[in-house]
Amino acid sequence: MNTDAAPPVPTPPESAAPAAPPPHPRGSTALVVLATLAVGYTLWAAQEVLLPILLASFFALVGNPVIRLLRRLRVPRILAALLVLCAGLAASGALVYLMAPSAMGWASEAPRAMRQLAPKLRELTKPVQEANKAAESLARVAGGETGRQPQLVRTAVDDPWRKVTETPRLLASLLAVVLLTFFFMVYGTNLQRNAIALLPGRQQKKFTVEILQSIEREVSRYVLTISLINAIVGLVFAGALYLMDIPLSEALLWGTLVALLNFAPYVGPLIGMVGMLLVGFMTFDELWQSLMPAAVYLVLHTIEGQFITPIVLGRRMALSPLVLILALMLFGWLWGFVGLLLAVPLLVCVKIVLAKVEGMEGWARLLE
Repeated sequence: MNTDAAPPVPTPPESAAPAAPPPHPRGSTALVVLATLAVGYTLWAAQEVLLPILLASFFALVGNPVIRLLRRLRVPRILAALLVLCAGLAASGALVYLMAPSAMGWASEAPRAMRQLAPKLRELTKPVQEANKAAESLARVAGGETGRQPQLVRTAVDDPWRKVTETPRLLASLLAVVLLTFFFMVYGTNLQRNAIALLPGRQQKKFTVEILQSIEREVSRYVLTISLINAIVGLVFAGALYLMDIPLSEALLWGTLVALLNFAPYVGPLIGMVGMLLVGFMTFDELWQSLMPAAVYLVLHTIEGQFITPIVLGRRMALSPLVLILALMLFGWLWGFVGLLLAVPLLVCVKIVLAKVEGMEGWARLLE
């Protein structure tokens, strides 16, 4: 009988645990901040090139639904674009022709009207001035300093050559907007088709075409709808001013201004309210008559903002008020009044793109 113990069976070495994948490199916060500042500076520095392109795209989006309607009636695309552009230019020219005398009259009479307005404003702000005097008296009794610091007054030099050099640039920008609008309406579809042809896969091309067509259709409908609503608000307000015995040319001037300001939510109506208060005080003598233009504008804006626009557009185009204010501040700081007009359409485009791209739906909901 063999009593020798069996040799121990060697155990295989334990398998080594799989190595953890290397961490993904994360971008530096300073690099992200520098890139953001670089993009912002580029948008500001290149505004002379970007603004005509963006304005032309905006006008082309307004005209695209009308062009599609004319295309269903067998009208060639180039002729349909020419008809839409000529109709827009004719309407704008007629409006400018009607408003020009009133605008020039208000520009020449503004200093004298403001001097006449000063006593009315002092009368209205008399309680506030008395309260300020009482506060200054209390501060003086409490030992507060009441001395005023000297103010530095700077006088601007009127340079006639600056106006001479700026006029051709303005005319060139207007001509560029008109030509780009026409080319966007005529050749925008071909440019889009040729750009899509550069994509590698057929399925990718089909998916991109569906997204671009959906975006173009929805943005065009939104821009056209908002433009029609604002135009109706401006016409109704101009009619109300005309019923207040304000001349027709002046009523059309303020109605057009109200329609343009309505493209910038919150900021535009606030500017419009202040402007209509000034117009009322400079036009009428009685207090209740002076407040009527601002009151009518407030009623119209409330009806449009709370009932008409939400019913027509629905919740699909709803945007967060905080995001709207931030966008208006950013684009207004970058591009001035034109930036205020373009802020909301650009924000709507961003929201629609985010909602269509898979995995970005959360960012689209963040804008609501």
